[in-house]
Amino acid sequence: MTYVLTVRCTSRRGIVAAVSGFLSEQGCNITDAAQFDDIETGSFFARISFVPETGVDLDTLKEGFAPVAEPFGMEWGIHDPADRMKVLIMVSNFGHCLNDLLYRWRIGALPIEIVGVISNHMTYQKLVVNHDLPFHHIKVTPQNKPVAEAQLLQVVEDSGAELIVLARYMQILSDSLCQRMSGRIINIHHSFLPSFKGANPYKQAFERGVKLIGATSHYVTADLDEGPIIEQDITRVTHAQSASDYVSLGRDVEAQVLARAVHAHAQHRVFLNKNKTVVFPASPGAYASERMG
Repeated sequence: MTYVLTVRCTSRRGIVAAVSGFLSEQGCNITDAAQFDDIETGSFFARISFVPETGVDLDTLKEGFAPVAEPFGMEWGIHDPADRMKVLIMVSNFGHCLNDLLYRWRIGALPIEIVGVISNHMTYQKLVVNHDLPFHHIKVTPQNKPVAEAQLLQVVEDSGAELIVLARYMQILSDSLCQRMSGRIINIHHSFLPSFKGANPYKQAFERGVKLIGATSHYVTADLDEGPIIEQDITRVTHAQSASDYVSLGRDVEAQVLARAVHAHAQHRVFLNKNKTVVFPASPGAYASERMG
């Protein structure tokens, strides 16, 4: 059994010694460790994988670590990777990211438990039901947004969802919802912002002759499409490709970037660092299922 310890606190001398000393005293062997000291923000971040070799259980570790963390003012957690994060997916009428997440979840390449899908349309009801997942249709209009968000929060509460993934959900969430779910909503969009906004951004990019198509996945905040970035990627395009080629390539990048962002969050590899993030690399073997698939 491998556990994961995450730590975030103000940087100061002795943090690593205190953490590693505690794990050693508990008979735990560190198998993977990543840390980062941000000089600009004065913050320290660490993610440590370890194996208890004396049979100590999770509750005992949590109870014992609390007095170690207290003098440093740590924000910390000890996680069991076997407890898969409960995820609620939201989608509108573009299904490429939803399909990709469902496939990766089905083959075991995403360490999550999908607890349902919410949509403001009925387009993907059959797809979701065929995966034996709950489908929630919540219609959204300018007049009923508060009611719709109340329904959304009820689904979150009833399902125990720990993370919401906006898989091309084309509705703006209220400031109050963003604040309530801070650090627990992930979005995906093309990386043409702010140059190409509104409808048909890929067509606009085609008409301007761009040479790179990209996607950005980030945490949702009250500032539309400006939350802390988790993952990004690009693909090259040429003058010989059409606007529809741009759309197809863009969808592929969006799906891959969103999946990597969800994977990183579910593995507790992402730390909020003011307006940006610290994202540690995946542990060895983290993508084994995906490679096999």
